[in-house]
Amino acid sequence: MNHTSSYPILYSLRHCPYAMRARIAIYKSRKSVLLRDLVLSNKPPEMLISSPKGTVPVLVVTDSEDGEAGECVIEESIEVMLWALAQSDPNDLLHKDNTDALPEMFRLVSRFDTEFKNVLEKYKCAKRYKESNLIESRQKCEPYLLELEQRLQHHSFLISDKESFADIALLPFIRQFARVERQWYLQSPYPNLRQWLNTYLQSVMFTKVMAKYPLWMDERKELIFHYKN
Repeated sequence: MNHTSSYPILYSLRHCPYAMRARIAIYKSRKSVLLRDLVLSNKPPEMLISSPKGTVPVLVVTDSEDGEAGECVIEESIEVMLWALAQSDPNDLLHKDNTDALPEMFRLVSRFDTEFKNVLEKYKCAKRYKESNLIESRQKCEPYLLELEQRLQHHSFLISDKESFADIALLPFIRQFARVERQWYLQSPYPNLRQWLNTYLQSVMFTKVMAKYPLWMDERKELIFHYKN
């Protein structure tokens, strides 16, 4: 039997922010998965059988009960993150002893996933296509940045002085914003947010999560993705 057959399978796209935060949570959980990197123009048939909608991340978990194997498919990034941290949360990213923290995390992440993601996409398009509304598009993003800046004036991370689920969930999208107009961002009035982001971008964790691996469809070689100190 292939020794890798017992690992969950994560279908991922290296630069997709949703796949990125799924990988971060798995890394933080110190669990191991088989990472199958792909490109959207060449999706593995195995992934499409498990998840016909064809977007990443997709986590396929095989469970054996009463001698029978069953497949659990997790198709949303937040659900992948929660699955990983339910398995293991050594850094207490869910703040289990603070009953108010988790609802606050979910509210913050939900707002950024809907409201901020929408204005961020318009900002990115304005830059990419050299549209005349670039500054206006950026300004629509700024209230969300200001909220994070104010949070970081009070504590080291977005929820408290301890890293949380919300930090790693928002990280890929703040990274995207910072890359749109790099020079403007570096001089923007959000020094605490810049420091927060830079700490992540310079971390061993981020280097591991963003490492470039061979595309799975090229050679179909299984790669175990796991925490490494």
